[in-house]
Amino acid sequence: MPEHVLTEVSAVVAAERESALIAGFAALLDQPLPDGLLRTELLRGSDAEDGRTWRIQTLWRDRQALDAMRASAEPPAAPALFRSVGAEPSLTVLTVAKGRRFGE
Repeated sequence: MPEHVLTEVSAVVAAERESALIAGFAALLDQPLPDGLLRTELLRGSDAEDGRTWRIQTLWRDRQALDAMRASAEPPAAPALFRSVGAEPSLTVLTVAKGRRFGE
């Protein structure tokens, strides 16, 4: 069975651009999603030091689904969204070694 892959794109977003980030993420969710995208979330840092750091975590079915999205003509959505609000994103790709899905 293929291993799921989690991507995390993060950036520091200026306070005055946070509402544009949230609206942009909501707009992304209204568009057709790439094949193999299982879950995506916009996360805000919760403590004082990390309060303006935002993350988009996306769970992919497998590495092939992630690679197919990256090979498409459209730029990856999460980095493009952060750049649209004037933030420079960084990307981390993690392989899920072990996990279990619980009720939602």
